[in-house]
Amino acid sequence: MPKSNEIRPTADRTRESLFNILSHAYPECVDGTRILDLFAGTGAVGLEAVSRGCRHALFVENSVEGRALLWENIDALGLHGRTRILRRDATDLGSVGNLEPFDVLFADPPYGKGLGEKAMAAAAQGGWLRPGAIAVLEERADIVVSVHPSYVFLENRIFGDTRVHFFRYQPQ
Repeated sequence: MPKSNEIRPTADRTRESLFNILSHAYPECVDGTRILDLFAGTGAVGLEAVSRGCRHALFVENSVEGRALLWENIDALGLHGRTRILRRDATDLGSVGNLEPFDVLFADPPYGKGLGEKAMAAAAQGGWLRPGAIAVLEERADIVVSVHPSYVFLENRIFGDTRVHFFRYQPQ
C-alpha cells in the first residue's frame, strides 16, 4: 500500500466496474490487447488488465514510490514478461518510437489538475495509440474534462466521488 498521498490506487469497486464495462461495451479492449497505464501508481488497473487477458501492459510512472510498488506487485504476480515500467512524466511522453501502439489507454492522474487531459494529448501527439483505441480517464466527479480533439466521447460513469470517462481515439 502507498505510504504517501501522491499515489491513490483505483478503488476495487471502480476497477471491477471499469472492467465489466470494457468487457461488455468494448470487448475488443480486453483479450490480446496492449494497455498503456498512465500515472500507474501501484499498477492495479494494468495488472488487472493483464490478469484478464491483455497481452502486455506498459506502466508510465514518474515517482520513485510508485515504481517500487509496481515492481513489488509485478514480482508478486510473476508478470515480468508481460509488463514494462517506463519512468517518464505522463504529460510529456514524447514519441512512441519503435514500440507498437496501444489498444487501451488508462489515465488515473492526481485529481483536479488537468493532468489526465495533458497526458491524453501527449499520447495522441506521440503516436502511442492505434486508431480506434479506447481511452479511459478517471477524474473527480465534479471536474469537467476537456480532451484533445482526437478523442471522441463515448460515455462516463460515476462511482462515489469518481467519474470514469470513456473515449475512442480517432486521429485526425
